[in-house]
Amino acid sequence: MVLDRVRTAAGVAARAARAVRDADVLHPVRPDRAVRLVFAGARFGPTPATVGAMAALRFPARTALHDEHGTLTYAELERQAAAVATALHRRLFNATAAPGRPGDAAAEKARIGVLCRNHRGFVISLLAASRLGNDVVLLNTDFSAAQLGEVAEREGVRLLLHDQEFDDVVEQSSFDGERVHAWTDQPGGPSLPALEELAETEAVAFKPFRHSRVVILTSGTTGTPKGARHDVSLAAVVPAALSHLMRVPVRSGAPILVAPPLFHVLGMAYMLVALGMGMPLVLLRRFDAGKVLDAVDAYRVEALIAVPVMLQRILDASRGRPLPDSLRVVVSGGSALHPHLSEAFMDVFGDVLHNVYGATETGWATIATPRDLREAPGTVGRPTFRLTVKILDEDGRELPPGEIGEIYTGGGLRFAGYTGGGGKRVHRNLAGSGDLGHFDPAGRLFVDGRADDMIVSGGENVFPGEVEDLLGRHPDVAEAAVVGVEDADFGQRLAAYVVREPGASIDEEDVKRYVKENLARYKVPREVYFVDELPRTSSGKVRARALPD
Repeated sequence: MVLDRVRTAAGVAARAARAVRDADVLHPVRPDRAVRLVFAGARFGPTPATVGAMAALRFPARTALHDEHGTLTYAELERQAAAVATALHRRLFNATAAPGRPGDAAAEKARIGVLCRNHRGFVISLLAASRLGNDVVLLNTDFSAAQLGEVAEREGVRLLLHDQEFDDVVEQSSFDGERVHAWTDQPGGPSLPALEELAETEAVAFKPFRHSRVVILTSGTTGTPKGARHDVSLAAVVPAALSHLMRVPVRSGAPILVAPPLFHVLGMAYMLVALGMGMPLVLLRRFDAGKVLDAVDAYRVEALIAVPVMLQRILDASRGRPLPDSLRVVVSGGSALHPHLSEAFMDVFGDVLHNVYGATETGWATIATPRDLREAPGTVGRPTFRLTVKILDEDGRELPPGEIGEIYTGGGLRFAGYTGGGGKRVHRNLAGSGDLGHFDPAGRLFVDGRADDMIVSGGENVFPGEVEDLLGRHPDVAEAAVVGVEDADFGQRLAAYVVREPGASIDEEDVKRYVKENLARYKVPREVYFVDELPRTSSGKVRARALPD
């Protein structure tokens, strides 16, 4: 048994070494810069500021990002982040020079909010704010004024960096702290300092009073988003990074386009992957499938990050145009990737698609390779290195392959609770995900649905995803969502919301007949509603509460 473990460990080490070599992440660094790398890590700790500072030391002249304002090198990005950090520090601590007034408890407790779309302003704001020691709260650009005010108050945000387009939302909220424009579309509006102006500040080196933490909000599909806190350590990051390199062949120096919002855990994770590996980051302020394909061509993008609904839009936009030949990796995450979509996408773009599963609270837990998706469509893959995933029943007993229970995870990124209090269910050091799933005999995980989304109709359990995937295969259906509604006789019944393909004439009876021909009768929706579009969160999940009655 000991010998088997040694052989397994040796095999993993060999595969990790090959992955590191193929990703070209090991670059020689001048001795003086190597020393500064160590000091940067000690100074800022496990924060985005450290990632940015180290990237500038390793790849100073390499392009860091492309956006609508042009390009920035890693050296330019770090210089601007350091300058903005100095300016923000003076505003928070009311100081004329660093390091501010020691012992200013109110300033040290103040949090910095970032309310930005995908552009350099978000990246600079995050890198700058995380240098200070104050926690950084990433805010959802879809927030209403009421939501923004509620979350900002709960999270203790006292300084807000936001795009000019959100002026009205901020002014109508209850936020009364300091504000900075991170992106301006046109002159006028409130007389606020702009990030470009702060970037001209003379940077002053100072040591933060503690290591900053980044607060990422949950998707909030079932209520007010909660802020998730993590205890990040090198012991947790290194195994996750190695697992990623072994399964997702991204390459240092190769352009990467991150389409999901950077305030979402998927977008931010791959923004940090890009900075850490010296990959030019291609950013579009708003998602447009045609513009994504244009950018892939223009910048020779090798890696594309997207949520499933974005993949569907990209697939639709690719019809009738030449396909990009630079894409080597496409990563999907953030919501369920139905089998019909993964198969259709790879049939067009090749076997480049990877599916990652995780949550704001846990980070990525499993990764599916293109081979996994071909052999077992719908899988989210196998657990990442040194991370435990188990399927438990309601009594905490582990279930065998094929049986459905709640997904529990342990190891890796450690969830430290919500900022407003509370946490996940824990069983023997494993945290409950709230998702129901099962393993197949090969050890691949499948997510059957959220525990609170499962529909019990006439005593039978129905997972909406199965019906949604089937409807998505119909040639006249563009997309569909299935939910449960109260029923006096059956407890719940299924209702389907369907978006027709342009020019299609499919009707309610066609939908019901199609489901009945392919699934059990109790899975046939009792009602079918045709809508122009499905309401979605910024991460692509359907907002069930926003569906019409």
